[in-house]
Amino acid sequence: MAAHLGCIRERNPTLNAIVAKLDDEKCLALADEADRKQASGAELGPLHGLPWAFKDLEDAVGFPWTSGSPIFKDRMPATDSPLVALLRRAGVIPIGKTNVPEFGMGSHTYNNVYGITRNPWDTTKSAGGSSGGAGAALATGMLPLADGSDYGGSLRNPANFNGIVALRPSAGIAPALGEQEWLGLNVKGPMARTVADTAFLFGVMLGQREPWPLEKDLKGVRVAWCPDLGGLPLDRRVRAVLDSRRRTFGDLGCRVEDAGPDLRDADEIFLTTRRRRSFMNLGGLLSSHRGEMKPEAIDEIERGARVTDVDVANATAKHKDLLGRVDEFFGEYAFLICAVNQVPPFDAEIDWPHEIEGVKMEHYCAWMKSAYWISTTRCPAASVPAGRTPEGLPVGLQIVGQHGNDRGVLELAYAFEQHGGPERAALRT
Repeated sequence: MAAHLGCIRERNPTLNAIVAKLDDEKCLALADEADRKQASGAELGPLHGLPWAFKDLEDAVGFPWTSGSPIFKDRMPATDSPLVALLRRAGVIPIGKTNVPEFGMGSHTYNNVYGITRNPWDTTKSAGGSSGGAGAALATGMLPLADGSDYGGSLRNPANFNGIVALRPSAGIAPALGEQEWLGLNVKGPMARTVADTAFLFGVMLGQREPWPLEKDLKGVRVAWCPDLGGLPLDRRVRAVLDSRRRTFGDLGCRVEDAGPDLRDADEIFLTTRRRRSFMNLGGLLSSHRGEMKPEAIDEIERGARVTDVDVANATAKHKDLLGRVDEFFGEYAFLICAVNQVPPFDAEIDWPHEIEGVKMEHYCAWMKSAYWISTTRCPAASVPAGRTPEGLPVGLQIVGQHGNDRGVLELAYAFEQHGGPERAALRT
């Protein structure tokens, strides 16, 4: 606890990753209590004694649950979310929350409650989102592990921007890790500095007693290579890093082929359900709190108000067809490799990237299609560090597997990481 508090004191004032933090004295008292429990011989959870800050989209008793909105700045939950309850049972020591964008919307962590979370590799850049606070805290050693959630990329994008690892689990894999409503696109999962740590935390979230061994012979495994998912605009710096790592998979024994799944209708499916969900969850606040909402949230809710039941039914039918095509694709290929983010970390003072390689983005999350198109597949997807731009900014790659093959995704991610993975700057030392 003392070691992590030292990192927080040194780095959090600049990065603004951990919010609503308890006083150091209280944190140390909780650590003393954990020591006494261990000394008593009591049964301990697998995360016993680890300092923890829950994502501020999770309701956790004893901490504000703001969701990054001034509307909720004083909200104190009466119960824990299922994921928070699971982590408490596993033995974590809660010390605060991690910062998020307003309502978790968008992959850039800023809000009018706590402010901007900055990227530790370059504090003028975004830390991503919506798990941006968790990503920046992990990269700098302020936390040992972290929980996150992912609808359109909120685990993967900040992992990519901060040079760490995250796994978006298969949809529906465990009750505490996602909702079944809205096509099951919203999931929760693990973030860490290494694939092994990510896999360990994922096992805890699944209730496993022992972590998976990750060593795997990948000789002959068919891997589809499609960085831009068939034509999405991709920043040339991102493309260069990914292209430089293609041969790593060949060195691992994989058969790497240029191929990609048919993801037509992914945009309509995602935007239709997300906007309707935003309206259903937040529409009641619009008339009374419009002045406290960011423009993107207002636009999202208003667009959601215009989504009809017929629109949702059509999107659901198209989603069923898309899932069928994705299953066929993964009948041929074991994994898909593509970009996590279409851009490297961008200026923290802007709202979102409005253009990529001369192509204008039509809405606030259009620059995230490489992430949210994968969300519509309901498949497991990992973000793993792949290298850095000439400016030294992290770039990750996305490893996607068939629904339910979360272990396989982690095995390939581990092999990639171990086989000549990029040297990481010692941000936490």
